[in-house]
Amino acid sequence: MKTSSYFGIALGALLLASCYQPKVTMKTSVFDRGYSNFVREAKYSNVMSQEMQDSMMASDQAKLSYPIPECLNMDAFMSTHTDIGEGDTVTTTFWMAFKTVEEMCKMTPLQLNGVRLRSKAKLDKRFRWFYTEYTFTETFYCVGDTFKLPATNYADKAEISYWFTGQPNLIEGMSGAEASQKLGEMEPQITKWLNDNLYKTGFDFIVANYDSIPNPPVSRERFIELHDSLANYLLTEGNDILAVNITDALRDFFHSDAYAMFFDEDTPCGKALNKEFLNSLNIFWFNVPYILEMPGTIVDPGNGTLQADGTVFYPFTGERLIPQDYTITATSRKVNTWACIVSVLILLLAIGSFIYKKRKD
Repeated sequence: MKTSSYFGIALGALLLASCYQPKVTMKTSVFDRGYSNFVREAKYSNVMSQEMQDSMMASDQAKLSYPIPECLNMDAFMSTHTDIGEGDTVTTTFWMAFKTVEEMCKMTPLQLNGVRLRSKAKLDKRFRWFYTEYTFTETFYCVGDTFKLPATNYADKAEISYWFTGQPNLIEGMSGAEASQKLGEMEPQITKWLNDNLYKTGFDFIVANYDSIPNPPVSRERFIELHDSLANYLLTEGNDILAVNITDALRDFFHSDAYAMFFDEDTPCGKALNKEFLNSLNIFWFNVPYILEMPGTIVDPGNGTLQADGTVFYPFTGERLIPQDYTITATSRKVNTWACIVSVLILLLAIGSFIYKKRKD
C-alpha cells in the first residue's frame, strides 16, 4: 500500500523536472545612475558534451547553453554571454538594462507554462545628507488560480500560507514533537487538495473529449454522475494519484479499456492530457533563486539572507506563489561622499573663522 503524501507527489514532480530543467538564478541590480537604474540578469548552466559544444560554436545562431529553461521568457533580454567552464559545464547569462521599475516589470523574464509572471516594483529613495537610503520592493502576483480547486477549501489560510511560504511561523516555540504533530495534521489536507485537483484535471479533460471515445461503456451524462464514486475508487486511503495505475483502475471500475487512450502518450488525447497534468505540476519544480544587489550597504535584507558579497538571496519557488503574492524587499544606505566633504569644509571654515576673529581681537 502506498503512503498518501504531499511530499510524494511533489517529489514525483521534482524527479520528472530534474531530467531536463537547468538550474536558473535571477539577479536584479539597482544602480540609481540615471541612464540605466536597473539591470535584470538571468543565468543558467547545463552539462553539454563536446559534440554539443562543437555544434553550438559552429552554428550561425546565438551561442547558448542547451536546453534553454522553460521558465525563461527570451523576449525579456537584450544581451547574452556564454562561458564554457570545467566539467563540460556551459553557462549562459542574459541581461537587460532598464531606466524605470515599470519598464523592468513589464519585461519580467520568468514564466510558468508559457505565461509571463506578473510583478510590480518600486524604489523609494530618501536623502539623509550624509547618506541616501534606498528601499527596493518587488511583488510577484499569486498564480494559485492554476488550480481549479482552491486550497482554502481544505485548510485555513494561515496553515496554507505556512505550508507553502513558511509564514506565519505556526510552529514557533513548539518542541520537535509538537512541530511534527502539527505538520502531520496539515500534510493530509494539502495532499488531498493536490490529489483532488489532479483528479479534476483528468476527469474534466475526459468529459470535454468524451465524443472521441469509441464505444464508451457509459454515456457522458452517466460518467459525470459517477464523479464521486470514481474518485473514491481511485483515491482510496493510502494512495496518491501519481501512484495509481489509472488505466488498470479505470478498466476494473468500468470493465472496459475505452479510457486507456487518455493515458497513452502515443495518442493525441494522451499527449494532450499529459500536458494538462504537467501544467498543474510545473509550479512545484519552478525554482529560481532571486539575488538582489543594492547601492551602498544593505542594512535590512527583509525576508532574504545577506550574502558575503553584499547581495541579498531570496528563495523564489512556485509554491510561494500558490497562496498569495510573493514580495521581496531590502533597504540599503549609500554614503554621500560629497556631503561629508562639504561638511568637513564647512567645519574647517567655521574653525578658521573663529581663529581669525581671535587673532584679530
